[in-house]
Amino acid sequence: MLTFAPEAKRLGLLHEVVPNTEVIGALINPNYQGAEDQWREVQDAARAIDRRVERALAASEQELEPAFEALVQKQVAALLVTADPFFNTRRDRIVALAARFKLPTMYQFRDYAVAGGLMSYGISISDGYHQVGVYTGQVLKGAKPADLPIQQSIRFEFVINTKTAKALGLSIPDKLLALADEVVE
Repeated sequence: MLTFAPEAKRLGLLHEVVPNTEVIGALINPNYQGAEDQWREVQDAARAIDRRVERALAASEQELEPAFEALVQKQVAALLVTADPFFNTRRDRIVALAARFKLPTMYQFRDYAVAGGLMSYGISISDGYHQVGVYTGQVLKGAKPADLPIQQSIRFEFVINTKTAKALGLSIPDKLLALADEVVE
């Protein structure tokens, strides 16, 4: 299965912002087809940086707040929200819960960071739309869709919200700010 924003990369970036965090949480939708693969990838990444990871499951709106509460009870000090369409439709709620529980959180798409989340790393949605436009143009010029190659976006965006970092009392390392495609202030 293809992952558009490898969870290991996102966990590594989060760890660079909160390097002394002993326990990192992972919010996972158990109904998502790739949930078990995501969990294994997060566990492997956590072992590589010698950190413990706790999983919280949420597959409905009603399960979101209890998932955050469970993570706080497990003394999680940072959170990775795994890639999932359900979470994308609950972006504002998840960002608000992360702020309420004061959890530095890494997300999949830039919209989360723009909405007040700490950081995001994932494929560029605008690049994906551009690719759709190119495909559409080829089909309109007579190409058969079945003959066109399958493509995956290769442009990733790393976005940091420094206002959120300040609210959380975090200092973003200069090297990460230099790597960011966008800094929200």
